Order: sequence, then structure tokens, then C-alpha cells
Amino acid sequence: MSEQRFTTIELCAGVGGQAMGLEQAGFDVTATIDIDQDSCETLSHNRPHWYTIHGDLKRIDPLDHAPLDHADVLSCGLPRSPYTVAGKQLATEDKRDTLQAVLDMASFVRPRVLLLETIPTFLKAAKFDAERQKVQDAAADLGYQMTSAVLSATDFGVPQRRAHGFILAMHAEDLSCFGWPAPSPGPCPTLGQTLFDSMCSGGWPEAAEWAAHASEPAPLIMGGATGRGGADLGASRAKAIWARWGVYGGSIGDSVPGPDFRLNREVEPRFGLPKLTVEQVALLQGFSPDWKIWGRKTSAYRQISQATPPPIAAALGREVARALRQSPRTASQ
Repeated sequence: MSEQRFTTIELCAGVGGQAMGLEQAGFDVTATIDIDQDSCETLSHNRPHWYTIHGDLKRIDPLDHAPLDHADVLSCGLPRSPYTVAGKQLATEDKRDTLQAVLDMASFVRPRVLLLETIPTFLKAAKFDAERQKVQDAAADLGYQMTSAVLSATDFGVPQRRAHGFILAMHAEDLSCFGWPAPSPGPCPTLGQTLFDSMCSGGWPEAAEWAAHASEPAPLIMGGATGRGGADLGASRAKAIWARWGVYGGSIGDSVPGPDFRLNREVEPRFGLPKLTVEQVALLQGFSPDWKIWGRKTSAYRQISQATPPPIAAALGREVARALRQSPRTASQ
């Protein structure tokens, strides 16, 4: 007998990392929503059978879209910009914030599970007490209990030092069967191991030397926030960290190094270090090479830099599905 399958709706879906991970965990993605046109093109081209809605979550009427009627899981990667220490931390006062719209959608959909991904600051900073209380109140209105945790990307084979905060709200009987996923066995791949084949693909003779030096997981991928400007790997401090691992972070490359490129750590980084391409950044975010990203370079980098790595979402999704299957509430339905 095949295992019972569950459904999920993904809000603020972006490039689709969280939705893809839940799909890998066995969920059927019934709808995705995003305000960015290029992100919706990415979703539609990679998963044409998903019902993708392009629009502002704050203005979408779920009654206009039958697939929004119900799902077992309502999932969302909350926009980071309103809460990050790199911004003004305006929270719900930031026009990019969608927290209230997400909670309103949860009230309509009434899923068995509300799953929110966010930055760890949202879970810990005292200045966001009111926002966390909003989520707590919404969970209580649904009759659910809430739990949260911070998961590290490297624990799940994603070659990047990145932490993700997760909030989970479920009925008490469902939650009693849930456990946060355990780290994957074995060491996490390094920056060099992950990108070696790609760095070799253009005939660069020094790719092996570069990969041997890049012997740790990649630094945190950042930058690309809406309204911030072009595609780069972050502010000056972030670029300096990337330079130590042999990457020029001042811009995103159009192609991998060719046979004439020479590695030189003694000159200014933009002349002696390779740039990462959007496709390489996607590999560092745990995406498979066949996931194509639509849009010009800045848009494509913005989509991928803000994503939830699919392996983390998949590990968490498997635990959510296990809890739902084992729950006394499922057996009684």
C-alpha cells in the first residue's frame, strides 16, 4: 500500500526552493503565489502543473482561485528584508512585509500545518515580540500549538553557512508526533567540491588549485534584496570573506572562467579571482542543475539568493509528513 500523500500551498514562493523541497518530501504542490513576475515564470516553466498565481498576497482574494480552498500544509518563506539586521528592521511597517497577509490566508485555508520560514532574528530578537505574538495568536485561533527552531544549511548537505528559522503550528495531537529533522550523516561538501566541475567546464586550467583552497562550505549568500541594486555577494565585509575563499564578490559573472583566466591572489580581487555565476550560486543553495531560473542576471540572482535551500525543506517536510501519517487525528478521519 502506498503512503498517504498530502498537499501544500506555497506563499511568497520565490524561485521555489521551499516548494521543491516539500515536493521532494512527497507533498503535492497545489498552488504557489509570488509578487515577482520573473519568479512566477521560473515556477511555471519548471513546474507547469503547479497552479501559479502572480500577484500581491495582500490583494489576492482566495475565493477567486479554487486551489486555495484547502491544503494540508500552508507554507511560506517570509520576506527577509523587513527583519534583517542589514536593513531598517521595520517589520510589519515595511511595505514588503507579508506576515499579516499570510496569517489571513491561514485563517481562510485552515491547513493542518502552518509552516513559516524566516531569518533566525525573527525568532529571537525582542524587537519582534509583537510579530511573534501575532503568529501565536493566529495558531491559537486555528486551535494549534506552535513550535520553532533554527536549522543550519550545512547540517543537511547544503554547502553554505546559512541558518534558517522555522515556525510550525499544528494541532496538539499532530505536534506530539513531530520531531525536528536530524542532521544528514557525513561531512558537508565544500565550496570547492561543489563547484569544481562547473569551474572546469570552461577549460580553466587552475580549477583544481582553486577548489583545493576553497576547502570549507561557502560563506552566507546574501545581497539581491528588492530595491537594493545590482547583483553582488553583499557588503564590503561579506566580499572580503568571499575573497579569502577565492571568489570575487563585487558582481555576479556571466560565464565560468575560460582557459586564459589566471588565478592571482596578490592583485585586486576583481582582476585575479573568479566570479560566481547565477547557476553556481544555485548549486550552493542546494538546487539541482536542471532547475532553470528565468529573468535577467540581477533578477535571477535575487530569486536564488533569497531562497530556502530545497534539502532543508525536504528534510523538514519528511518529518511533517511522518507526523501527519502517525497522528491519531489522521487515523480517525
